[in-house]
Amino acid sequence: MPVATTSQLTLRDITKRYDAKTVLHRVTLAVSPGEKVGVIGDNGSGKSTLLRLVAGFERPDQGELTVSAPGGLGYLPQTLALPPQATVAEAIDEALADLRGLEERIRRAEAALAGPEGPELDAALANYATLVERYEARDGYQAEAKVDIALHALGLPELSRDRRIGTLSGGERSRLALAATLAASPELLLLDEPTNDLDDQAVGWLEDQLRAHRGTVVAVTHDRVFLERLTTTVLEIEAGAVTRHGDGYAGYLRAKAAERRRRLQQYEDWRRELERNERIADSNVDRLDAIPRRNPKAAFGHGAFRLRNREHGAASRIRNARERVERLTADPVAPPPEPLTFTGRIEETGATSEGPAVELRGVEVAGRLAVPSLRLGHDERVLITGPNGAGKSTLLRVIAGELTPDAGTVAVPGRVGHLRQRETPWPERYSVLRAFAHGRGGPGDLDEHIETLLSLGLFELSELGLRIGELSYGQRRRIELARLVTEPVDVLLLDEPTNHLSPALVEDLEEALVDYHGTLVVVTHDRRLRARFTGRHLALRDGRFEAPDAA
Repeated sequence: MPVATTSQLTLRDITKRYDAKTVLHRVTLAVSPGEKVGVIGDNGSGKSTLLRLVAGFERPDQGELTVSAPGGLGYLPQTLALPPQATVAEAIDEALADLRGLEERIRRAEAALAGPEGPELDAALANYATLVERYEARDGYQAEAKVDIALHALGLPELSRDRRIGTLSGGERSRLALAATLAASPELLLLDEPTNDLDDQAVGWLEDQLRAHRGTVVAVTHDRVFLERLTTTVLEIEAGAVTRHGDGYAGYLRAKAAERRRRLQQYEDWRRELERNERIADSNVDRLDAIPRRNPKAAFGHGAFRLRNREHGAASRIRNARERVERLTADPVAPPPEPLTFTGRIEETGATSEGPAVELRGVEVAGRLAVPSLRLGHDERVLITGPNGAGKSTLLRVIAGELTPDAGTVAVPGRVGHLRQRETPWPERYSVLRAFAHGRGGPGDLDEHIETLLSLGLFELSELGLRIGELSYGQRRRIELARLVTEPVDVLLLDEPTNHLSPALVEDLEEALVDYHGTLVVVTHDRRLRARFTGRHLALRDGRFEAPDAA
């Protein structure tokens, strides 16, 4: 594979705006060939925007962006931008667009060999040979076979090329796009949340592929374990700026903590100096006031000289201290910014009932789920694990009453809260506040929900008016989370709760779950969350519990 010998990509003074909002401001950075780069930042900070700029799907409003990838560029978006009627084959062609373009150039070069003679033929042959060499270097002749290998590794071994995209789940669409993107073997890989919807086996396979990749990887991800295992460099996007950290994710965490300590120390030094000079000024004013007032008879002699010295010294100290206070207040040192911190507390309704909180008997959903029996207590905590397609989301939908089983009974006497894996399709014209308040009062009552939403620490006041169409996937996920935690529930169902959320918010959510005392059922592929989970573990495979007695 041809590779860049200088910087793989370079940004110089890049600015990107959406209407009045500046997402990236005068960003300058470079990524070298072979780096494994993780891009992190709060939801809506501009991570996906950065990838789209590098991939060429958007243009900066200012600055110069240079990408040097003679071995090709592959871009994996968070969702496939194809209509539901598109086929799997068309999705693969979309992901292999770079290779397909090279194939077309080879066909044209081959056709050009028929006409010329002499020097023109030599030039045509050289061009054809160069294109074929590039195609072979990228394993182009094996691309379709590599797609099949990747689909098998990602849990989609028998996916028909004729199948419509609209019949696939969100996770299946994501894995299809990932398989085709990797099969193209591009020199530069741009991946937006590649581990979402992947089970352990698939994530392990992906990590192996990326570690073995001879080119450069730039991945936006909230997967903390993925960051630890793969990245050599971390780019953090914060307030429009991009900061580069070496030594992988662990190095980033150390540098971030050290920077916060340094900025806090600078602020404390500034505050103490300001307070010291204010005290000097105030104390000398009091001292000056305590000096006896002069009278005409006290204008001469040794005592008068000492009095004038005392007055002059106090006035001088007051003047110097006030000048210092003016300089300090004119150039203040701000404390390190406090990131948004999720402060929501998930409440139970307080209702009591005899018997289990959840009971399933003989439940069957054709081809997807078969649960002879499942009983969950009123304060029980359960983690449901299993590979992609095992039936985990189907089970949660049955418990929530959103899917009626083909056979069996479902008894859930209490109130259920369900954080679904798929986001609610809000109208794009809705604001953050209106989506949060939906179903909780008429449009004229929106203002009464502002304080509640802000108190959760999920959004800034300036973000409440943003339209759904302007939000990142993580910000939309925050709306779902906000709606969930502001209604008391007896049974809490969480389907991939950490998807699209920033690492800091995931940590906050984990703490909130510790304080919830109702029935909790969690489905997650987040390895860190699973490792920390305390409670019952149930494994699903092919719609059945692997240890039925445990259920």
